[in-house]
Amino acid sequence: MALPINIQDLIHGRKVENERIEYKKGFNPLDVMQTMCAFANDINNWGGGYIILGIEAISGVPQFPAVGIEKADQDGIYQKMLELSFLTEPHYSPMLATETIGDKDIIVIWAFGGDNRPYKCPVVYGKNSDKAYYIRKGSSTVKAAGIDERRLFEVSVKTPYDDRPNQNADIETDLDIELIKGYLRTVKSDLLKQPLSLKEIADRMLITGGYKENPKPLNVGLMFFNSNPERFFRCARIEVVDKPSPNGQGMTEKIFTGPLDRQLRDALQYIKNYILKEKVFKVENQAEALRIWNYPYSCIEEILVNAAYHKGYDVSEPIVVTITPDKMQIKNCPGPDLSISDAQIKDYNMVADRYRNRRIGDFLKELEFVEGRNTGIPTALESLKDNGSEPMTFETNADRTYFTVTIPVHKSFLPKGRETQKRRSRDELKRVILVTLSGGEKSAADLATALGYTKVSGTMAELLKEMIAGGQITYLYPDKANHPKQKFILIAKSDD
Repeated sequence: MALPINIQDLIHGRKVENERIEYKKGFNPLDVMQTMCAFANDINNWGGGYIILGIEAISGVPQFPAVGIEKADQDGIYQKMLELSFLTEPHYSPMLATETIGDKDIIVIWAFGGDNRPYKCPVVYGKNSDKAYYIRKGSSTVKAAGIDERRLFEVSVKTPYDDRPNQNADIETDLDIELIKGYLRTVKSDLLKQPLSLKEIADRMLITGGYKENPKPLNVGLMFFNSNPERFFRCARIEVVDKPSPNGQGMTEKIFTGPLDRQLRDALQYIKNYILKEKVFKVENQAEALRIWNYPYSCIEEILVNAAYHKGYDVSEPIVVTITPDKMQIKNCPGPDLSISDAQIKDYNMVADRYRNRRIGDFLKELEFVEGRNTGIPTALESLKDNGSEPMTFETNADRTYFTVTIPVHKSFLPKGRETQKRRSRDELKRVILVTLSGGEKSAADLATALGYTKVSGTMAELLKEMIAGGQITYLYPDKANHPKQKFILIAKSDD
Protein backbone atom coordinates (compact mmCIF):
# COMPACT_ATOMS: atom_id res chain seq x y z
CA MET A 1 0.00 0.00 0.00
CA ALA A 2 1.22 3.51 -0.87
CA LEU A 3 2.66 6.07 1.54
CA PRO A 4 1.18 9.59 2.01
CA ILE A 5 4.26 11.18 0.43
CA ASN A 6 5.84 11.40 -3.00
CA ILE A 7 8.23 8.48 -3.39
CA GLN A 8 10.59 10.34 -5.76
CA ASP A 9 10.94 13.21 -3.30
CA LEU A 10 11.66 10.70 -0.54
CA ILE A 11 14.33 8.59 -2.24
CA HIS A 12 16.16 11.71 -3.44
CA GLY A 13 15.99 13.36 0.00
CA ARG A 14 14.08 16.42 -1.22
CA LYS A 15 11.54 16.71 1.59
CA VAL A 16 13.12 14.58 4.34
CA GLU A 17 16.52 15.31 5.87
CA ASN A 18 19.34 12.85 5.18
CA GLU A 19 19.62 11.94 8.86
CA ARG A 20 16.10 10.53 8.66
CA ILE A 21 16.74 8.26 5.68
CA GLU A 22 18.69 5.00 5.77
CA TYR A 23 19.39 3.36 2.40
CA LYS A 24 20.12 -0.36 2.38
CA LYS A 25 21.09 -2.44 -0.63
CA GLY A 26 19.61 -5.60 0.86
CA PHE A 27 17.82 -6.84 3.94
CA ASN A 28 19.86 -7.53 7.06
CA PRO A 29 17.34 -8.27 9.86
CA LEU A 30 19.53 -7.15 12.78
CA ASP A 31 20.66 -3.97 11.06
CA VAL A 32 17.12 -3.07 10.01
CA MET A 33 15.71 -3.82 13.48
CA GLN A 34 18.24 -1.62 15.29
CA THR A 35 17.72 1.26 12.85
CA MET A 36 13.95 0.87 13.18
CA CYS A 37 14.31 0.98 16.97
CA ALA A 38 16.43 4.14 16.74
CA PHE A 39 13.89 5.93 14.53
CA ALA A 40 11.04 4.82 16.80
CA ASN A 41 12.87 6.28 19.83
CA ASP A 42 13.02 9.61 17.95
CA ILE A 43 15.26 11.18 20.58
CA ASN A 44 15.24 14.57 18.82
CA ASN A 45 11.50 14.59 18.08
CA TRP A 46 12.25 14.76 14.37
CA GLY A 47 9.37 12.45 13.47
CA GLY A 48 11.19 9.14 13.06
CA GLY A 49 12.61 8.13 9.69
CA TYR A 50 12.58 5.88 6.64
CA ILE A 51 14.52 2.71 5.87
CA ILE A 52 14.69 2.14 2.11
CA LEU A 53 15.52 -1.40 1.01
CA GLY A 54 16.81 -1.93 -2.51
CA ILE A 55 18.87 1.24 -2.95
CA GLU A 56 22.58 1.22 -2.26
CA ALA A 57 24.25 4.26 -0.71
CA ILE A 58 27.92 5.23 -0.88
CA SER A 59 28.93 7.68 1.89
CA GLY A 60 25.25 8.32 2.46
CA VAL A 61 24.54 9.20 -1.19
CA PRO A 62 21.95 6.95 -2.90
CA GLN A 63 23.08 5.24 -6.07
CA PHE A 64 20.85 4.87 -9.11
CA PRO A 65 19.53 2.90 -10.84
CA ALA A 66 18.10 1.10 -7.82
CA VAL A 67 19.33 -2.42 -7.03
CA GLY A 68 15.78 -3.43 -6.13
CA ILE A 69 14.26 -6.25 -4.09
CA GLU A 70 13.27 -9.38 -6.00
CA LYS A 71 9.54 -10.16 -5.92
CA ALA A 72 10.31 -13.65 -4.68
CA ASP A 73 11.95 -12.14 -1.57
CA GLN A 74 9.32 -9.53 -0.72
CA ASP A 75 6.85 -11.74 1.16
CA GLY A 76 9.69 -13.14 3.24
CA ILE A 77 10.82 -9.64 4.18
CA TYR A 78 7.30 -8.66 5.21
CA GLN A 79 7.04 -11.77 7.38
CA LYS A 80 10.45 -11.13 8.92
CA MET A 81 9.48 -7.52 9.69
CA LEU A 82 6.50 -8.83 11.65
CA GLU A 83 8.89 -11.00 13.67
CA LEU A 84 11.21 -8.04 14.28
CA SER A 85 8.33 -5.94 15.58
CA PHE A 86 7.72 -8.53 18.31
CA LEU A 87 11.42 -8.72 19.17
CA THR A 88 11.28 -4.97 19.87
CA GLU A 89 10.28 -4.14 23.42
CA PRO A 90 7.63 -2.83 23.76
CA HIS A 91 6.08 -4.15 20.57
CA TYR A 92 6.47 -1.71 17.66
CA SER A 93 5.03 -1.95 14.14
CA PRO A 94 6.33 0.39 11.42
CA MET A 95 4.47 1.06 8.18
CA LEU A 96 5.67 -0.80 5.07
CA ALA A 97 5.11 -0.11 1.38
CA THR A 98 6.43 -1.61 -1.84
CA GLU A 99 7.19 1.02 -4.48
CA THR A 100 8.45 0.74 -8.06
CA ILE A 101 11.43 2.83 -9.15
CA GLY A 102 12.09 2.41 -12.86
CA ASP A 103 11.74 -1.33 -13.37
CA LYS A 104 12.81 -2.24 -9.83
CA ASP A 105 10.78 -2.77 -6.65
CA ILE A 106 11.96 -1.25 -3.39
CA ILE A 107 10.51 -1.61 0.10
CA VAL A 108 10.07 1.50 2.25
CA ILE A 109 9.84 1.07 6.03
CA TRP A 110 8.34 4.16 7.64
CA ALA A 111 9.56 4.00 11.24
CA PHE A 112 7.70 6.90 12.83
CA GLY A 113 8.26 8.19 16.38
CA GLY A 114 6.59 5.65 18.67
CA ASP A 115 3.93 6.35 21.28
CA ASN A 116 5.45 3.93 23.81
CA ARG A 117 9.12 4.89 23.67
CA PRO A 118 11.75 4.16 24.81
CA TYR A 119 12.12 1.01 22.74
CA LYS A 120 14.89 -1.55 22.93
CA CYS A 121 15.78 -4.47 20.69
CA PRO A 122 18.31 -7.36 20.56
CA VAL A 123 22.00 -6.58 20.39
CA VAL A 124 22.53 -9.75 18.33
CA TYR A 125 19.87 -11.48 16.30
CA GLY A 126 17.84 -13.96 18.32
CA LYS A 127 15.07 -14.17 20.91
CA ASN A 128 17.43 -14.74 23.85
CA SER A 129 19.79 -11.88 23.10
CA ASP A 130 20.41 -9.02 25.50
CA LYS A 131 18.50 -5.91 24.47
CA ALA A 132 19.60 -2.29 24.29
CA TYR A 133 18.22 1.12 23.41
CA TYR A 134 19.28 2.55 20.05
CA ILE A 135 19.17 6.16 18.85
CA ARG A 136 20.19 8.17 15.80
CA LYS A 137 23.29 10.33 15.97
CA GLY A 138 23.54 12.24 12.75
CA SER A 139 23.14 9.66 10.00
CA SER A 140 24.19 6.71 12.16
CA THR A 141 22.39 4.27 14.44
CA VAL A 142 24.18 3.85 17.77
CA LYS A 143 23.51 2.20 21.10
CA ALA A 144 22.32 4.74 23.68
CA ALA A 145 24.58 4.99 26.71
CA GLY A 146 25.25 7.36 29.59
CA ILE A 147 23.84 10.83 29.05
CA ASP A 148 22.15 9.79 25.79
CA GLU A 149 20.20 7.05 27.55
CA ARG A 150 19.14 9.45 30.30
CA ARG A 151 18.04 11.98 27.72
CA LEU A 152 16.06 9.31 25.86
CA PHE A 153 14.09 8.55 29.01
CA GLU A 154 13.51 12.26 29.61
CA VAL A 155 12.05 12.92 26.16
CA SER A 156 10.03 9.69 26.28
CA VAL A 157 7.98 10.97 29.19
CA LYS A 158 6.19 13.46 26.96
CA THR A 159 4.77 12.95 23.48
CA PRO A 160 4.96 16.17 21.43
CA TYR A 161 1.64 18.01 21.54
CA ASP A 162 0.97 17.82 17.79
CA ASP A 163 1.35 14.02 17.86
CA ARG A 164 -1.19 13.38 20.63
CA PRO A 165 -4.74 12.07 20.09
CA ASN A 166 -7.46 14.65 20.72
CA GLN A 167 -10.15 13.17 22.94
CA ASN A 168 -12.63 15.93 22.03
CA ALA A 169 -12.63 15.10 18.31
CA ASP A 170 -14.05 12.39 16.07
CA ILE A 171 -12.45 10.94 12.94
CA GLU A 172 -15.60 10.85 10.81
CA THR A 173 -16.95 14.28 11.71
CA ASP A 174 -13.81 16.34 12.40
CA LEU A 175 -11.38 15.21 9.68
CA ASP A 176 -12.32 16.71 6.31
CA ILE A 177 -11.81 14.17 3.51
CA GLU A 178 -11.70 16.92 0.86
CA LEU A 179 -8.87 18.73 2.68
CA ILE A 180 -7.03 15.40 2.98
CA LYS A 181 -7.48 14.65 -0.72
CA GLY A 182 -6.33 18.14 -1.62
CA TYR A 183 -3.16 17.62 0.39
CA LEU A 184 -2.44 14.21 -1.19
CA ARG A 185 -2.95 15.68 -4.67
CA THR A 186 -0.57 18.54 -3.85
CA VAL A 187 2.21 16.23 -2.66
CA LYS A 188 1.52 13.75 -5.52
CA SER A 189 0.97 10.76 -3.24
CA ASP A 190 -0.14 7.45 -4.78
CA LEU A 191 -2.30 6.92 -1.70
CA LEU A 192 -5.11 8.71 -3.55
CA LYS A 193 -5.23 5.88 -6.06
CA GLN A 194 -6.25 3.40 -3.37
CA PRO A 195 -10.00 2.71 -2.80
CA LEU A 196 -9.89 3.55 0.91
CA SER A 197 -12.31 5.00 3.44
CA LEU A 198 -11.62 8.21 5.36
CA LYS A 199 -10.50 6.24 8.41
CA GLU A 200 -8.20 4.02 6.33
CA ILE A 201 -6.55 7.03 4.65
CA ALA A 202 -6.22 8.82 8.00
CA ASP A 203 -4.64 5.71 9.55
CA ARG A 204 -2.20 5.46 6.66
CA MET A 205 -1.28 9.13 7.08
CA LEU A 206 -0.73 8.58 10.81
CA ILE A 207 -3.15 11.33 11.79
CA THR A 208 -5.14 9.06 14.10
CA GLY A 209 -4.10 7.44 17.35
CA GLY A 210 -5.09 6.42 20.85
CA TYR A 211 -6.85 3.22 21.83
CA LYS A 212 -7.56 0.78 19.00
CA GLU A 213 -11.17 0.34 20.14
CA ASN A 214 -11.78 4.10 20.03
CA PRO A 215 -9.17 5.88 17.88
CA LYS A 216 -9.14 9.67 17.74
CA PRO A 217 -7.70 12.27 15.35
CA LEU A 218 -4.23 13.44 16.28
CA ASN A 219 -3.83 17.14 16.95
CA VAL A 220 -1.73 17.56 13.81
CA GLY A 221 -4.57 16.08 11.74
CA LEU A 222 -7.00 18.64 13.14
CA MET A 223 -4.53 21.46 12.54
CA PHE A 224 -4.28 20.69 8.80
CA PHE A 225 -7.47 18.82 7.93
CA ASN A 226 -10.22 20.61 9.86
CA SER A 227 -11.69 23.84 8.48
CA ASN A 228 -11.73 25.50 11.92
CA PRO A 229 -8.83 24.36 14.14
CA GLU A 230 -9.71 27.05 16.70
CA ARG A 231 -12.52 24.76 17.86
CA PHE A 232 -9.79 22.57 19.35
CA PHE A 233 -6.84 24.96 19.77
CA ARG A 234 -7.79 28.37 21.11
CA CYS A 235 -6.11 31.25 19.28
CA ALA A 236 -4.67 28.99 16.58
CA ARG A 237 -4.60 31.87 14.13
CA ILE A 238 -2.41 34.59 12.63
CA GLU A 239 -3.16 38.27 13.27
CA VAL A 240 -1.59 40.99 11.10
CA VAL A 241 -1.81 44.51 12.57
CA ASP A 242 -0.71 47.52 10.52
CA LYS A 243 -0.13 50.61 12.71
CA PRO A 244 0.94 53.53 10.51
CA SER A 245 0.61 55.98 13.43
CA PRO A 246 1.74 55.66 17.06
CA ASN A 247 -1.66 56.83 18.31
CA GLY A 248 -3.44 54.05 16.46
CA GLN A 249 -5.07 56.22 13.81
CA GLY A 250 -5.51 54.39 10.52
CA MET A 251 -4.75 51.02 12.11
CA THR A 252 -5.96 47.93 10.27
CA GLU A 253 -6.15 44.39 11.58
CA LYS A 254 -6.57 41.20 9.57
CA ILE A 255 -7.14 37.78 11.14
CA PHE A 256 -6.32 34.58 9.29
CA THR A 257 -7.91 31.32 10.36
CA GLY A 258 -8.50 27.82 8.99
CA PRO A 259 -6.03 24.96 8.40
CA LEU A 260 -2.43 25.94 9.19
CA ASP A 261 -1.25 25.86 5.59
CA ARG A 262 -4.18 28.07 4.50
CA GLN A 263 -3.46 30.55 7.30
CA LEU A 264 0.13 30.83 6.17
CA ARG A 265 -0.69 31.22 2.48
CA ASP A 266 -3.38 33.83 3.12
CA ALA A 267 -1.32 35.83 5.64
CA LEU A 268 1.77 35.81 3.42
CA GLN A 269 -0.26 36.83 0.37
CA TYR A 270 -1.85 39.70 2.31
CA ILE A 271 1.56 40.93 3.53
CA LYS A 272 2.96 40.62 0.02
CA ASN A 273 0.08 42.56 -1.56
CA TYR A 274 -0.56 45.26 1.05
CA ILE A 275 2.51 45.66 3.27
CA LEU A 276 5.56 45.12 1.09
CA LYS A 277 6.74 48.06 -1.01
CA GLU A 278 9.54 48.47 -3.51
CA LYS A 279 11.73 51.40 -4.53
CA VAL A 280 13.76 51.50 -7.74
CA PHE A 281 16.97 53.53 -7.93
CA LYS A 282 18.91 54.27 -11.10
CA VAL A 283 22.61 53.55 -10.65
CA GLU A 284 25.12 55.63 -12.57
CA ASN A 285 27.06 53.69 -15.23
CA GLN A 286 24.90 50.62 -14.63
CA ALA A 287 22.14 49.41 -16.94
CA GLU A 288 20.29 47.49 -14.23
CA ALA A 289 18.39 49.54 -11.65
CA LEU A 290 18.74 48.88 -7.93
CA ARG A 291 15.54 47.48 -6.41
CA ILE A 292 15.03 47.74 -2.66
CA TRP A 293 12.13 46.40 -0.59
CA ASN A 294 10.95 47.76 2.74
CA TYR A 295 11.06 44.11 3.91
CA PRO A 296 12.36 41.23 1.74
CA TYR A 297 9.55 38.73 1.22
CA SER A 298 11.74 35.67 1.74
CA CYS A 299 12.68 36.93 5.22
CA ILE A 300 9.03 37.42 6.22
CA GLU A 301 8.13 34.01 4.81
CA GLU A 302 10.85 32.19 6.72
CA ILE A 303 10.08 33.86 10.05
CA LEU A 304 6.30 33.48 9.81
CA VAL A 305 6.52 29.83 8.76
CA ASN A 306 8.98 29.19 11.62
CA ALA A 307 6.47 30.78 14.00
CA ALA A 308 3.72 28.41 12.82
CA TYR A 309 6.10 25.44 13.01
CA HIS A 310 7.30 26.14 16.56
CA LYS A 311 4.18 27.67 18.12
CA GLY A 312 2.82 25.99 21.24
CA TYR A 313 -0.72 25.10 20.18
CA ASP A 314 -1.62 24.34 23.77
CA VAL A 315 -0.94 28.03 24.57
CA SER A 316 -3.90 30.37 24.03
CA GLU A 317 -1.98 33.06 22.15
CA PRO A 318 -2.10 33.80 18.40
CA ILE A 319 0.85 34.54 16.18
CA VAL A 320 0.86 38.35 15.89
CA VAL A 321 2.54 40.33 13.10
CA THR A 322 2.72 44.05 13.94
CA ILE A 323 3.87 46.60 11.36
CA THR A 324 4.87 50.13 12.38
CA PRO A 325 6.64 52.77 10.24
CA ASP A 326 10.08 51.60 11.29
CA LYS A 327 9.77 47.85 11.82
CA MET A 328 7.84 44.62 11.58
CA GLN A 329 7.55 42.37 14.63
CA ILE A 330 6.43 38.75 14.62
CA LYS A 331 5.52 37.47 18.08
CA ASN A 332 5.03 33.82 18.91
CA CYS A 333 4.36 31.90 22.12
CA PRO A 334 6.16 30.24 23.79
CA GLY A 335 9.79 31.08 23.12
CA PRO A 336 12.74 28.84 22.22
CA ASP A 337 13.41 25.67 24.19
CA LEU A 338 15.44 26.22 27.36
CA SER A 339 18.15 23.95 25.90
CA ILE A 340 19.04 26.95 23.68
CA SER A 341 21.16 29.45 25.59
CA ASP A 342 20.78 33.24 25.53
CA ALA A 343 24.16 33.46 23.81
CA GLN A 344 22.98 31.12 21.04
CA ILE A 345 19.88 33.24 20.53
CA LYS A 346 21.98 36.39 20.30
CA ASP A 347 24.28 34.70 17.76
CA TYR A 348 21.32 33.44 15.67
CA ASN A 349 22.44 29.90 16.43
CA MET A 350 19.18 28.35 17.58
CA VAL A 351 19.68 24.63 17.05
CA ALA A 352 17.41 22.79 19.47
CA ASP A 353 18.16 19.41 21.00
CA ARG A 354 14.49 18.54 20.61
CA TYR A 355 11.51 19.88 18.70
CA ARG A 356 8.21 21.12 20.12
CA ASN A 357 6.26 19.79 17.12
CA ARG A 358 7.57 16.75 15.28
CA ARG A 359 4.72 16.28 12.79
CA ILE A 360 3.82 19.85 11.78
CA GLY A 361 7.26 20.25 10.24
CA ASP A 362 6.78 17.19 8.02
CA PHE A 363 3.51 18.49 6.60
CA LEU A 364 5.01 21.94 6.01
CA LYS A 365 7.99 20.37 4.23
CA GLU A 366 5.73 18.28 2.00
CA LEU A 367 3.80 21.46 1.13
CA GLU A 368 7.13 23.23 0.43
CA PHE A 369 6.82 25.85 3.16
CA VAL A 370 9.95 24.52 4.89
CA GLU A 371 13.15 23.27 3.27
CA GLY A 372 14.72 21.58 6.28
CA ARG A 373 15.65 21.93 9.92
CA ASN A 374 17.53 25.03 11.02
CA THR A 375 17.52 26.67 7.56
CA GLY A 376 14.95 29.41 8.28
CA ILE A 377 17.08 31.86 10.28
CA PRO A 378 20.14 31.74 7.94
CA THR A 379 17.88 32.22 4.90
CA ALA A 380 16.14 35.19 6.54
CA LEU A 381 19.45 36.82 7.49
CA GLU A 382 20.85 36.36 3.99
CA SER A 383 17.76 37.93 2.40
CA LEU A 384 18.09 40.99 4.68
CA LYS A 385 21.75 41.32 3.77
CA ASP A 386 21.00 41.05 0.05
CA ASN A 387 18.34 43.77 0.41
CA GLY A 388 20.75 46.10 2.21
CA SER A 389 18.64 45.93 5.37
CA GLU A 390 19.83 45.90 8.96
CA PRO A 391 19.81 42.43 10.62
CA MET A 392 16.78 41.34 12.61
CA THR A 393 16.83 41.03 16.40
CA PHE A 394 15.29 38.56 18.84
CA GLU A 395 13.60 39.16 22.18
CA THR A 396 12.45 36.67 24.81
CA ASN A 397 12.39 36.40 28.60
CA ALA A 398 14.01 34.12 31.17
CA ASP A 399 11.02 31.77 31.23
CA ARG A 400 10.80 31.75 27.41
CA THR A 401 7.07 32.47 27.49
CA TYR A 402 7.26 34.46 24.24
CA PHE A 403 9.56 35.12 21.30
CA THR A 404 9.54 38.31 19.23
CA VAL A 405 11.48 38.77 16.00
CA THR A 406 11.99 42.42 15.05
CA ILE A 407 12.74 43.11 11.38
CA PRO A 408 13.81 46.72 10.77
CA VAL A 409 12.39 48.50 7.76
CA HIS A 410 15.00 49.35 5.11
CA LYS A 411 16.40 52.80 5.92
CA SER A 412 15.21 54.26 2.61
CA PHE A 413 11.62 53.63 3.76
CA LEU A 414 12.00 55.33 7.16
CA PRO A 415 9.70 58.31 7.76
CA LYS A 416 11.30 61.62 6.81
CA GLY A 417 13.65 62.88 9.47
CA ARG A 418 14.28 59.43 10.95
CA GLU A 419 16.81 58.11 8.44
CA THR A 420 19.74 58.87 10.72
CA GLN A 421 17.94 58.44 14.02
CA LYS A 422 19.50 55.69 16.09
CA ARG A 423 18.45 56.39 19.67
CA ARG A 424 16.10 59.03 21.01
CA SER A 425 17.14 61.13 23.99
CA ARG A 426 15.19 61.07 27.25
CA ASP A 427 13.88 64.58 26.53
CA GLU A 428 12.59 63.42 23.13
CA LEU A 429 10.84 60.46 24.73
CA LYS A 430 9.25 62.75 27.32
CA ARG A 431 7.95 65.02 24.53
CA VAL A 432 6.29 62.01 22.87
CA ILE A 433 4.61 61.13 26.19
CA LEU A 434 3.33 64.71 26.63
CA VAL A 435 1.99 64.85 23.05
CA THR A 436 0.27 61.49 23.51
CA LEU A 437 -1.35 62.53 26.79
CA SER A 438 -2.57 65.79 25.22
CA GLY A 439 -5.15 63.62 23.50
CA GLY A 440 -6.52 62.36 26.81
CA GLU A 441 -5.73 59.89 29.59
CA LYS A 442 -3.61 56.88 28.60
CA SER A 443 -2.53 53.62 30.24
CA ALA A 444 1.13 52.63 30.56
CA ALA A 445 0.61 50.14 27.73
CA ASP A 446 -0.80 52.90 25.51
CA LEU A 447 2.24 55.07 26.19
CA ALA A 448 4.60 52.17 25.50
CA THR A 449 2.95 51.71 22.09
CA ALA A 450 3.26 55.43 21.36
CA LEU A 451 7.00 55.20 22.10
CA GLY A 452 7.31 52.23 19.77
CA TYR A 453 7.90 49.71 22.56
CA THR A 454 6.28 46.27 22.85
CA LYS A 455 6.00 46.63 26.63
CA VAL A 456 6.79 49.06 29.47
CA SER A 457 10.57 49.15 29.59
CA GLY A 458 12.77 50.09 32.53
CA THR A 459 13.70 53.36 30.82
CA MET A 460 10.05 54.26 30.28
CA ALA A 461 9.19 53.51 33.93
CA GLU A 462 11.99 55.86 35.02
CA LEU A 463 10.74 58.60 32.67
CA LEU A 464 7.21 58.39 34.05
CA LYS A 465 8.50 58.68 37.63
CA GLU A 466 10.61 61.73 36.68
CA MET A 467 7.66 63.40 34.95
CA ILE A 468 5.38 62.77 37.94
CA ALA A 469 8.03 64.19 40.30
CA GLY A 470 8.49 67.16 37.96
CA GLY A 471 4.79 68.00 38.00
CA GLN A 472 4.22 67.32 34.30
CA ILE A 473 1.92 64.31 34.63
CA THR A 474 0.10 62.44 37.37
CA TYR A 475 -1.93 59.32 38.02
CA LEU A 476 -5.65 59.23 37.26
CA TYR A 477 -5.99 57.50 40.66
CA PRO A 478 -3.19 59.25 42.63
CA ASP A 479 -3.97 57.51 45.93
CA LYS A 480 -3.82 54.03 44.39
CA ALA A 481 -0.73 53.65 42.23
CA ASN A 482 -1.51 49.98 41.55
CA HIS A 483 -5.15 50.53 40.66
CA PRO A 484 -6.18 47.91 38.01
CA LYS A 485 -7.51 50.69 35.73
CA GLN A 486 -4.67 53.11 36.43
CA LYS A 487 -3.87 55.68 33.73
CA PHE A 488 -1.76 58.80 33.32
CA ILE A 489 -3.00 62.34 32.67
CA LEU A 490 -1.41 65.72 32.05
CA ILE A 491 -1.27 68.26 34.87
CA ALA A 492 -3.05 71.33 33.60
CA LYS A 493 -0.99 74.54 33.71
CA SER A 494 -2.44 77.82 34.94
CA ASP A 495 -2.69 80.78 32.58
CA ASP A 496 -0.45 82.91 34.84
